Amino acid sequence: MGRKRADPTAGQLGGIDRVVHEPARLVILANLYVIESADYTYLMARTGLTWGNLSAHLSKLEEAGYVQIEKDFVDKKPHTLVRLSEDGRKALEKYRDQIKMIFANN
Repeated sequence: MGRKRADPTAGQLGGIDRVVHEPARLVILANLYVIESADYTYLMARTGLTWGNLSAHLSKLEEAGYVQIEKDFVDKKPHTLVRLSEDGRKALEKYRDQIKMIFANN
């Protein structure tokens, strides 16, 4: 039997924020990073997520303090706006720097 080779990125990935690292949440955060706010329809179109999946991922991001969700009514219809919080902006920037470091070291 051969020996298993150590994964050189395993230690580097240990400090990665798993809330940000999940692909659907990462694409949500990346979209919110470049705009002031977005509604569900916009985020669904940009991410390809269903209403239910988007809602579940936004709940996780809100629990982490990475997004702020504002619910309102426009013409008597519910309207939800999502914006990246300052903590979310910092978490995404830290994640980006960590990923850059992993690629630079390999």
